[in-house]
Amino acid sequence: MTTVNPVAKLAAALLLAICLVLTIDWVSATVALALEFVVFAFIRMKARVFWLRTLPVWIAAPLTGVTIALYGQTDGAIYFEFALARVSDGSITLAIATVLRVLAIGLPAVVLFVSIDPTDLADGLAQRAKLPARFVLGALAGMRLVPLFMEDWRSLELARRARGVADTGRIRRIAGQAFALFVLSIRRGSALATAMEARGFGAPAQRTWARESPWGSREWLVMAAGLSIGLVAIAAAVLSGRWNFIVGP
Repeated sequence: MTTVNPVAKLAAALLLAICLVLTIDWVSATVALALEFVVFAFIRMKARVFWLRTLPVWIAAPLTGVTIALYGQTDGAIYFEFALARVSDGSITLAIATVLRVLAIGLPAVVLFVSIDPTDLADGLAQRAKLPARFVLGALAGMRLVPLFMEDWRSLELARRARGVADTGRIRRIAGQAFALFVLSIRRGSALATAMEARGFGAPAQRTWARESPWGSREWLVMAAGLSIGLVAIAAAVLSGRWNFIVGP
């Protein structure tokens, strides 16, 4: 998957997500999850990398389910009720469907984007998706500055400790550091924008690219796989009678 064009990965995840957000039911999400894990097996990602990268999704999905179970649609028997919170058959079913859908949408997105290089993504968005080069290159430059922001935060923390102004008041210290980092980011961004303009990054002429963004049968196959999983999941929900269109009555 590392050699597949990042735009194809983005399109595959988007096509799958569009199919799954059309309905809220546990059948479509379960079918999609099962097919996704089959695909994950062919990707052969290391187990440790998989679990570390997808950990936020595994944490967010149950938390979303708890919220839906407490405040979701009330239907059938009611098991718990307090103030605005009400747990019923309907809210529990909806919570299960929501948890599965979050996993079905989030996991492939994370797995597909693990191996994406920001420069390759920018090349693909500009050359294949035909996005404006100025916007793409500006976003790429911003992404490249993220590690510098982390280094700046660490430097600010060490500098404030050296001056003895970070020994107490942790919340106030974080707010002060955040404002200092904000000012530093504006200055660095302005300098970077001026440098890029001076080098012709904003010129209106047709731009050339140092590296070609390849596109072939592999990219079409990845997109087809994402769409196929979504369509099979929808078909399973319709045939089982669990189809629950999001804008339906």
